[in-house]
Amino acid sequence: MKNSLKSFVLLASMTFLLASCYTYEMTVGEGSQSGKAIVEKNHYLIYGLVPLSQSDPSAMAGDAADYDITITHTFIDGLLNGITGGIYTPTTTIVTK
Repeated sequence: MKNSLKSFVLLASMTFLLASCYTYEMTVGEGSQSGKAIVEKNHYLIYGLVPLSQSDPSAMAGDAADYDITITHTFIDGLLNGITGGIYTPTTTIVTK
């Protein structure tokens, strides 16, 4: 009994520690020219299955023809996800002109 509990705790710990955050990057045109960054949050429920609000990278870029888009989970996003048990799952969109 004690050995199976240790195995379970080890497996559960590894599952949480080895889970990674994803980052999606895309370059439009020639990519960032000035380095000016615009940041907006995306809001989802139930591990990202139900979108509440999403940012529009092309609107964030404005009239810029060349820019980079990065969609990621920041530390705060992961913390909020962990605190709510996956009910609220935010991501962050960064557009660099």
